Amino acid sequence: MPNPDFDAEALYRALAERMKSGLAQARDVAIVGIHSGGAWLAERLAADLGLSARLGFIDVSFYRDDYAERGLHPDVKPSQIPFEVEGATIVLVDDVLYTGRTTRAAINELFDYGRPARVMLAALVDRGGRELPVAPDFVAETVTLPPDQHFVLQRAADGRFSLTVDHA
Repeated sequence: MPNPDFDAEALYRALAERMKSGLAQARDVAIVGIHSGGAWLAERLAADLGLSARLGFIDVSFYRDDYAERGLHPDVKPSQIPFEVEGATIVLVDDVLYTGRTTRAAINELFDYGRPARVMLAALVDRGGRELPVAPDFVAETVTLPPDQHFVLQRAADGRFSLTVDHA
């Protein structure tokens, strides 16, 4: 059951509005979602912001610095970036920003496709706890969670989001 304190749909609307105004003057914008929650958000953001033709996806499994410890995730998906990255303004989208390691891995993979003019970061929730100097350009909410808890974004069959807190 979704936590009533975290209305994922309201958070999504806030994020989309911040991105719309923040990207108004940006040139050659593309959206790249980080699998899986970030990919779901990116799909909807691209549709709502008129960027569906400039939508890509990244799976950072092979680029993580803890790959040796975690091993291969069973749900590895292929990265798909069907547009020119060189010189573009890329908005990386993730569901939850925590340590910054997923963002670092996504940037590493993104540069395999070319050198963007600018990389920006959007997250539904920033939960703090950064281990790397990474900050979101667009975020709907900043919430501090204890280390033994984490957010879980889910997408229903009708595309609506829910956000819950899981206790590890």
